[in-house]
Amino acid sequence: MRLGLSRLGIDPNSDVKLVPVGATADALAALSKGLVQFSILVEPFVREAEKLGFKSLVDIGSLNIPFHWNVALTREATIRSKGPLMAKFTRALVEAIHIFKTDKDATLKIISKFTRITNPDSLERTHQAFARLLPETPSPSPEGVKTYIDYLTANRPEAAKVNPKEFVDLSFIQEVQASGFIRQLYGR
Repeated sequence: MRLGLSRLGIDPNSDVKLVPVGATADALAALSKGLVQFSILVEPFVREAEKLGFKSLVDIGSLNIPFHWNVALTREATIRSKGPLMAKFTRALVEAIHIFKTDKDATLKIISKFTRITNPDSLERTHQAFARLLPETPSPSPEGVKTYIDYLTANRPEAAKVNPKEFVDLSFIQEVQASGFIRQLYGR
């Protein structure tokens, strides 16, 4: 929210009052009750908000803010001690993205189960939105880390000395790529 507001020329510290309201469903509830005037929502909650009369103002994705939207985080000690498990996890993540992108019926059932939304249009929009966002090769982004570090620097100047690449481990996804697993999944 703060990064998006800043990108739009709005100072999140002085131009607005940000109110933490919880998860996306909670944000929609806060909007509908008038507790907040705006919020960042993802599908299927965007569709549900529109059905309540709310209008979309900005597609945050269109702001092209490099960020860790789709990442798995762990400690370096875990990577060292459980490397084989992290490799399996990475492979499973790649396969899950493939299923999301290619088995629409199963995906819509899963989305419905976890969001408790059954409206076919809302589910379709959710699938389309995330199918565009989810990369076939989910690589961590040093640029995304840099965005966060730059944001922290305002209150913690020492953060400017940090190299974003220190927080990114590409070895697991590179191993999956090199194995040909991704090409095999997508039939290339």
